[in-house]
Amino acid sequence: MDGKMADRPAAARALGREAVVFFDQNNLVTFINTDAERLWGLSQAEAIGRDVGELIPGAHASSRGKDVVPAIELALDIVRDDGSRVEGIVSVTRAQHKRETCYVALVRPMLNGAAHNKSLAALTAVAEKTDRGVIVADAYGKVIYGNPAFHDMLDAGSDGAAGLTLAELFCGRLENADFAEHVQDALDRRVALSEDVPLKGKSGMEVWVSANVTPVVDRQSGDLEQLVVVVADITHTRLVEDLQRQVLSALAADAPMADIMDVLCRQAHLLAPEVLCSIMGITPDDRLTVLAAPSLPAEFAAALEGIAIGPRAGSCGTAAFRGTPVLVEDIASSPLWEDHRDLPIPAGITGCWSVPVKLRDGKVAATFAFYFPKGRGPTPWLENVVSSCSDLCALAMERFEAKKRIEMLANVDSLTGLANRRQLHAVLEELLTEARALEQPVAVLYLDIDHFKDVNETLGHSTGDQLLVEVARRLKAQLRTGDVVGRTGGDEFLITVHDCAAEEAARIARRLLEYVAAPISAQALHLTMSASVGIALYPEHGADAETLLKHADTALHEAKRKGRGKFHFFTEELNRRVLDRLVLSVALREAIENRALRLVYQPQVLLASGALHGVEALARWTDPIHGDVPATRFIPLAEEYGLIESIDEWAVEASCQRIAAWREEGVEVPHISVNLSPLSFRSGDIVGFISGALREYSLKPSDLRVEITERVMMDQHPNSFATARAIEALGVRIAMDDFGTGYSSLSALSRLPIAELKIDRSFMLSLEQDQNAQALATAVIRIGHSLGMTVVAEGVETRAQADLLRFLGCHAAQGFLFARPIEAADIGSWLAARRAG
Repeated sequence: MDGKMADRPAAARALGREAVVFFDQNNLVTFINTDAERLWGLSQAEAIGRDVGELIPGAHASSRGKDVVPAIELALDIVRDDGSRVEGIVSVTRAQHKRETCYVALVRPMLNGAAHNKSLAALTAVAEKTDRGVIVADAYGKVIYGNPAFHDMLDAGSDGAAGLTLAELFCGRLENADFAEHVQDALDRRVALSEDVPLKGKSGMEVWVSANVTPVVDRQSGDLEQLVVVVADITHTRLVEDLQRQVLSALAADAPMADIMDVLCRQAHLLAPEVLCSIMGITPDDRLTVLAAPSLPAEFAAALEGIAIGPRAGSCGTAAFRGTPVLVEDIASSPLWEDHRDLPIPAGITGCWSVPVKLRDGKVAATFAFYFPKGRGPTPWLENVVSSCSDLCALAMERFEAKKRIEMLANVDSLTGLANRRQLHAVLEELLTEARALEQPVAVLYLDIDHFKDVNETLGHSTGDQLLVEVARRLKAQLRTGDVVGRTGGDEFLITVHDCAAEEAARIARRLLEYVAAPISAQALHLTMSASVGIALYPEHGADAETLLKHADTALHEAKRKGRGKFHFFTEELNRRVLDRLVLSVALREAIENRALRLVYQPQVLLASGALHGVEALARWTDPIHGDVPATRFIPLAEEYGLIESIDEWAVEASCQRIAAWREEGVEVPHISVNLSPLSFRSGDIVGFISGALREYSLKPSDLRVEITERVMMDQHPNSFATARAIEALGVRIAMDDFGTGYSSLSALSRLPIAELKIDRSFMLSLEQDQNAQALATAVIRIGHSLGMTVVAEGVETRAQADLLRFLGCHAAQGFLFARPIEAADIGSWLAARRAG
């Protein structure tokens, strides 16, 4: 109560059913509520103005003291207006109202004697009938009352607890020693205590109880009068909790499924010794399998194995089929057991209650069953046990299902269902162990689909996935029993073949390549793919899995290097070359990063006039360790290790920078030709790079010429043709290098924006003597003329070759007859000497 109260009636109403009396410092009543009117038999008008002592003796303001604010409770006789008296509990407190001090008396009437006795009788009846144990002890802890439920709990007779102290009742056991201290601490603080403690129950058995200790305190003196202890038997709950702890501990320890199910059955049998217990799993083909049945007769448990679930498959088979609990109290007469009646009856089992164990997705994974030696139904206690056990069983099975799923994901390729790299490594280790013991050869084949990346990029990953699934199916179909195929990632497959020497491995590789090459239907298309295979043999190429896998991979790369669609065996020489390439690739990467490559330039001369047609930029690399590395070696290496685009971009920029410098120096070079890899045409990024370099060095598009090989025409990647057309759109002319040496398609040649054909140097070797060589050179020149292209011959070394080419109509030539590749600084002097000559 404080000075912020709006009015006394509102405050009184807020206090509920107690009688409320307001009085001032002169002890005159200023307000009473309705409950007060009923208590004293006065109306509010009759009460206001009276001395408060007439209503509540001893409640005068002068007895409160000036500084008394907290409520003080007193047990007083309340004098009613008709002279009668009522026992009541009175609390008086001081308050401020509109800056004036006032007092509030709250009066709670006590029951009269008859009502009090009636109340006590009701409380006694409750205590006598409840199934909870009730003990009342005096202030010294000596038991003065114990209800029948507590006596039954201890098997101590009607007076078994009387006269004993709480310490003697509860603390006779060593593990309860702290309970007395906890009780004393609660009493000192006048608070209730709740604690679980074991007692010695019937026949010496341990009984766990939950004890709630409540102190009863005198309101006036604050002295402890009594202790009331209410105890509940929680033995069953503790037993179930102990079962749960044991199973959860086994799960946490990653115990095998059989061990956990055995623990469940054995503990359930301890909780209900009068029944037998089993846990039956459900196989993928819907049959029962015994997971645990330690208390069942061995013959009976064995006979349950493999029974098909169904509507008349005993209790467990039927419960699994229906997905609901099945209770059969009399097996001898139950139609559910008609087909299996001879199994339980000889074992003395007459009833069975089976509960399906369901996983979170609703799937029935097992059944938990109790078997009764005589017909009976489940008691509430058994229902509690089965509920707990089936929940634990479901938890365990969920965990093992998840673990099995994780193991599958860890060992199986999710797309194709084949073994993954991890599983293949383990399989190969086991295969090699067996091969050593039997002295048998083993073959390891690495298979890679050629140009698979193009399928993903052009037709989409879904088409690529369909292709991989079909290839996996074909590979698996071609293997013998005991051989294993797996997917190691991307478009690579690994095959391990037992008892397989070189000749057999070659035959298998050829067969696999043939089956992969057959058309594959995907997204309404018929795709024809090729593959490459690398083969390593045990023991010739390695004695352990890691070595064989590495060598098979090396052989695969060699097969791809030799043209794809082939297989290749690993050899030591091949391994040496691979190691050399690896070391050289590291040096090449550093050379690119440090801009250690350089360009030299070979002049191209017009055969009719002898004037300069242009120059071809040729990359050169001199390494501090490896010396002069020819382009025929480091360019394929750059393509293999993904470095070629960096080299192409560098060559474009360096060439543009060089011709811009020649322009400033007055060196008259019509254009520079730069060789670009087909791989740069796939991404298309080279177009923007060429455009930027021309702008940066203020060059015309005609100052730069791009040379490509026939591989660009043969490349099925859609970006290749688009990139070529984009370069031509910049105004940069494109030359076809080494024309006539590959498998050029004339139709493809007509689609590409080619401005210049270059006759390969191989035609020059026998041009003067060989009529066939002359005929081929003539054909190339005429193709160029008919398509409006300039024709340039490479590798011209003699005057006779030059004269013949001029006679055939070839426009220009380059070769040692005119000049070897020249350093940039020497081009000007070469031109001057040629003009002077």
